[in-house]
Amino acid sequence: MGVNLTPISVKRSVALEELDDRRLAVDALGELYQFLALIRLPDGTPLGDGQGHVTSHLAGLLYRTTRLIAEHRLRLVFVFDWKPPALKAAEIERRRGIRERYSREHAEAVAAGDLARAYSKSTMTSRLTSEMLDDARRLLDLLGIPWLIAPGEGEAQAAAMAARGDVWAAVSKDYDCLLFGTPRLVRFLTLEGREFLPSRGISRRITPELIETEVMLERLGISREQLVDLAILVGTDFSPGVRGIGPKKALRLIQEYGTLDALPAEVRAALGPAYREIRDLFLRPDVTSSYRLEWREPDEAGLQAFLCRERAFDPARVERAVERMRNGLVREG
Repeated sequence: MGVNLTPISVKRSVALEELDDRRLAVDALGELYQFLALIRLPDGTPLGDGQGHVTSHLAGLLYRTTRLIAEHRLRLVFVFDWKPPALKAAEIERRRGIRERYSREHAEAVAAGDLARAYSKSTMTSRLTSEMLDDARRLLDLLGIPWLIAPGEGEAQAAAMAARGDVWAAVSKDYDCLLFGTPRLVRFLTLEGREFLPSRGISRRITPELIETEVMLERLGISREQLVDLAILVGTDFSPGVRGIGPKKALRLIQEYGTLDALPAEVRAALGPAYREIRDLFLRPDVTSSYRLEWREPDEAGLQAFLCRERAFDPARVERAVERMRNGLVREG
């Protein structure tokens, strides 16, 4: 979920052409969950190989990533989460409950023959198994695209890579990378330009967005440390925030008092005792500088063996995807 900063975010729409030739660190789990949510059959069933293996996330990785490389010469590195902080346990449990509720409602809609409702409910039922993650990383290897597993939160690692200058920006739908210190955040890195809203059962048109952290902080008149305090008031993956305080009210409070520690006693009490620990998670996250970013030629034989013979992909479509990617690499070279 991440923190909701939409009402106060300072962003601008960007054409994909503005991102040509950029190195970008992608929040891998966020991307894979998007693929799982959207790439489904009309009744909401995810794509599969007929042998019990889900392949929606692989289809998204293969077809979208090769187009981004071919058409915009992007250099993408995918960053995976590792062990979540203990403070995230309540959020993980909350998400599990939502997934179970939507799974029941999806089954009911399928039984009633209401395919539109079934599809809408199914988008909130996605889960990534260890096998699915292994498949995704295997596909990235075969495509010649680098990936790494962060010591903790993938968004923290992506932000650190951008802050070091190893990539130009972090890529995530969520705003958390701003809290973790990325100088730039790209949201909605997409070719199709639509996002499905399960709560409303409709899709909306979207375009890539760029947030430059320094510009946003200057416009809001706060520091990064104060942005983190603001987010804690609103609610993050590590705490629910304070009831009745949204982004705009939180901004006013931080602008007036400067820090959580100076807020009125009743507001501090509502935050709970862990707010300093949460602040530290954002300001001093567990990240690594031990990685190597190397992009290679795709392994066509390996891709055909894995995707076509093991996961029932269409050989012609895989061949076209590989050709697209090679053309993109040639254009860059």
